[in-house]
Amino acid sequence: MQNNDDKLILKQTQAATSFQYKYLLIRFFPFLKPFLGRAILNFAVSIPAGLLDAVTAFAIQPYMDKVINAPASPQRDLYAILIPFAIIAFAILQGSIKYLNVYLTNWTMKKVTNYVQKKAYEKLLTLNTRFYDVNSSGSIIARFLTDPLISASTILDQLKTILTTGIGSIALICVLLYNSWKLALVGVVVMSAAIIPAALLRKRILKTSNAQLAVTGDMSTNYFETCGGNKTITAYNLKNRQYRIFDKQIEEMFDLHMSLTKRVALASPTVFFIASIGFAVVLWYGNHLILTGDMTIGKFASFLAALIMLYKPMKNLGDTLTAIQQFFVSLSRVFELFDLETEIKDDANAIEINGIKETITFENVNFEYVKDFPIIKDFNLTVKKGETIAIVGNSGGGKTTVVNLIPRFYDVKSGSIKIDGVDIRKFSQNSLRSIMSIVFQDNFIFAGTIKENILMGKPNATKEELDFVIKGAHLDEFLETLPNGIDTIVGERGTSLSGGQRQRVAIARAMIRKSDIVILDEATSALDNESEAIVQKAIDNLMKDKTVFVIAHRLSTIQNADRIAVINEGKLVELGTHDELMQIDNGEYKHLYEMQFKQQEQNSFVK
Repeated sequence: MQNNDDKLILKQTQAATSFQYKYLLIRFFPFLKPFLGRAILNFAVSIPAGLLDAVTAFAIQPYMDKVINAPASPQRDLYAILIPFAIIAFAILQGSIKYLNVYLTNWTMKKVTNYVQKKAYEKLLTLNTRFYDVNSSGSIIARFLTDPLISASTILDQLKTILTTGIGSIALICVLLYNSWKLALVGVVVMSAAIIPAALLRKRILKTSNAQLAVTGDMSTNYFETCGGNKTITAYNLKNRQYRIFDKQIEEMFDLHMSLTKRVALASPTVFFIASIGFAVVLWYGNHLILTGDMTIGKFASFLAALIMLYKPMKNLGDTLTAIQQFFVSLSRVFELFDLETEIKDDANAIEINGIKETITFENVNFEYVKDFPIIKDFNLTVKKGETIAIVGNSGGGKTTVVNLIPRFYDVKSGSIKIDGVDIRKFSQNSLRSIMSIVFQDNFIFAGTIKENILMGKPNATKEELDFVIKGAHLDEFLETLPNGIDTIVGERGTSLSGGQRQRVAIARAMIRKSDIVILDEATSALDNESEAIVQKAIDNLMKDKTVFVIAHRLSTIQNADRIAVINEGKLVELGTHDELMQIDNGEYKHLYEMQFKQQEQNSFVK
């Protein structure tokens, strides 16, 4: 595989920048920037939400010392009423703030997620054909859907959690210090030690997350193959085979998940164990301070409440750090997607092309899919405007590759393709492709109506133009048989249509474009004789007054071409009309005619 191809293979990406937090956050900021106001408000609301965690712990000290342990007095009775009501009032206030905090977090996260997903899909649309050649559909969908979703949907929630917990922890530490700086020192030291086990999970998360995504891509591919190849699976009794593959993938995913779970789960009890040691020390030393008169029972109770509240988020620290690290892993992979380089780019000074005036020229064109394995070799051909060129040759000889180079699905390795003397790489891709219509052997029909599929060729087409191409593509009689006519929904990939009907819809889509150049890549080879005859009439209408490149297996199409280009092993070996080429002794075309086309002619004569 070529080096450029290696960079496009999604499974080879390893989220190499996962631990470069500053770099990742700087790159992530533009996605957050449009919603920065809400995000700042969200974080601002998190501050009092965290601070209010300390109110309950702080309130225990005056309640214990001035109510429970105090002698009877009007002041004690007042405190007995005010402190509980104050706690309830603060709880209502904190609940309201947390509700607002949750709403703002989810609103902002969803907006950022949508933005990242839109940009990821926009990037996907810019990648050239080579990218889709080297990646499975499952890998593409797993990467372009999963990573943007994980990266954008978790970070704000986790940052909010960290901020709220951090502010709350500071407030609680202040309560600890207020009650006893000596006990507070013990608590903070133990808390710091409790962070270490969770921090050690980072690299394991990266490795497991990458492996899980690769398996997810394979599983998605399996689903797509099962949906698209269901007839082949049934015909060849491949159900057990497909199930074994999927079963293996499921088990592999389970092993990866449990591998990470064991380490994450171990972090929580480890943190709890360390915290328990600190708690035991606090109980012992606190009792000593009370006995020596250095601390009241109320302050000790307040201290314990604050310490318990402080250790609670520490017990969940493993899960929090795991989620944060998974965010950075996913974010790193998202930016790897954005950094993918497409080979097919517009020239910095690209010009617009409005049509062909004289010629299309192939000059010493060489091309290869895989490095050092050339497909097209020193190919030279000049086609005049309005001319029809039939391209024939043995299977695998490079016929389809030649026509794929014209709209720049791929770029030539060397040489050039020119329109009216200008290299096509000088034209903007959009304007170049706008003067071409292409009908493939297996045309993609999008989910939607027949009308929507035809209008993809020209969205602003008039009703008159639409009616014209429906007749030209011989769709009118077929549409009359449908209850909803042209507004009939065809289903995913046009599954409700026959092969011939799909081809005619594709021809109508190409015809309504009114382009100068028409490329036909074996547009009738997969059809039965009856369907082929109807589709061929539609193709004949499409070809009128156009410059046409046609890869065909039908003899009449080839014979009616102005010239026939014969390609063998990537080289143009013969060029001429049918009669001219038949005069060449031991010629390639004559051999093809004898082997492939003569039987068609005899069958046609018999009919």
